[in-house]
Order: sequence, then C-alpha cells, then structure tokens
Amino acid sequence: MEKVRAKKHLGQHFLVDENIAQKIVNSLTNVEKPLIEIGPGMGVLTKYLIQKHPQFSVCEIDTESVEYLKEKYPELNIIEGDFLKLNLPELYDENIAIIGNFPYNISSQIMFAVYDNREIVDEVVGMFQKEVAKRLASPPGNKDYGILSVLLQAHYDIEYLFDVPPGVFSPPPKVNSGVIRLIRKENFSLDCDERLFKNVVKATFNQRRKTIRNSIKSLNVDVSKLPDKYLKERPEQLSVADFVEICNQIKH
Repeated sequence: MEKVRAKKHLGQHFLVDENIAQKIVNSLTNVEKPLIEIGPGMGVLTKYLIQKHPQFSVCEIDTESVEYLKEKYPELNIIEGDFLKLNLPELYDENIAIIGNFPYNISSQIMFAVYDNREIVDEVVGMFQKEVAKRLASPPGNKDYGILSVLLQAHYDIEYLFDVPPGVFSPPPKVNSGVIRLIRKENFSLDCDERLFKNVVKATFNQRRKTIRNSIKSLNVDVSKLPDKYLKERPEQLSVADFVEICNQIKH
C-alpha cells in the first residue's frame, strides 16, 4: 500500500514535515513508561517513537491506516478501534504516556478522557488546533480559559511548546496548530470533593456571563456561604485554588 487517503469525517490531516515530527517526539520527557500514540495515520511520528520506546502501541480507528501500518511496521502493537472507548486501567497495570497529532474534531473529547484517566496518565504530548492548545494552557483572566483549562490544570502542569503552520500537513487544515505538553503533578491530590469541583467548574463556565453566585445556584447549594470576593466574579477570573475554596465553602 503506497499511501493512505485522508478522510474528512475522521478529521485526518497527515503531518509530512519530518523536523516537526522529530520535535514532537523529542518533547516527551519519559521514554520508559508505556506509550500510546493516538491516530498515527501513516506513521510519521510512529517511525521515531518505535525506535525510542520499548513499550509502544498505537491506537487507530481507520482500517486503511491499520493495514498500512501493519505492512510497514509488522512488529508494531496496534490497538484497532476508537481511543475514546478504551478502558485504559484494564489495558495497563502501570502509568502511561500519550502522544499524537490528535484529530481536531475529537481533540477536546480526548482531553476529557485524559482527565477521567488522570490516575494513570502521567504525560501527554499532543498537537491540537492552535486555539484549543492555547485554551488548555491558558492562565486565569484570559478569554481562552475554560472548563478543560481548569480541570486539567488542577492535576497537570501544562506548557504550550510551539506553533505548527498548515503547510506541513497533507491536506493542509484551514487553521494553525499548536503542540502542548501535560505533565501530571507528583504526589498531588485536590483538596476538595473532586466530583463537586468538576460540577462547579462546568456549571460556572456553561453560564460564564453570569456571576459565580448566580451560576452555581443550579447545583442547589447554599450560596450564602460563599466569601464576598466571589459574589461578583466570573469563572474565567478564578484560579484552580479559587474553585477549590468555593467547593469547600459550599459543601459545609
């Protein structure tokens, strides 16, 4: 098989620049952990990863890409199917890392899956649509700051690494791209009820034009317990520590 046809419904844009591929691969800090590459396509990252990572697998939903990879890398461990449907704790009995040129149409869902599996996902290096990458790494007070920014930054240190222009893909996307790295905080636990934290973050950002007091009323909590400083604030102004404090105040 000579090459794989990029499929629009899968959001496929194949990276063809070898220098950027190597730069992405070299952004991984740990080569000892089991590693999953999501959406390898024609293997531009795969060929470098397979040399460096002894416990390396790819997850690919596109049957044409699977056939291509089997032919080109017969020794490669391929998980055929949808990454979003994988039970990672069932597949791995140790912590893992994730890498990929993520399909832009499901990149946010991939990051929610990372959050849901935060107990075993230690590191992520991923390429995203630039505005999504910026949002994930954005600090409080920025218009890009959102639900995933808070949830992920509660457990990971997130760094925006570099821009990637459209011309290095086939076919070129209509947007710029960016690569970020997430490294899980060591010996860290969130100092509040994790489920309440997620609900508060979602409730406030889903009604981000409202003040905190008004947006969390939908959770049926006692807003009278909120410190005055949060009564007029909006969610994009609050740090992870602020959300933790809000959860601890309204829980009691």
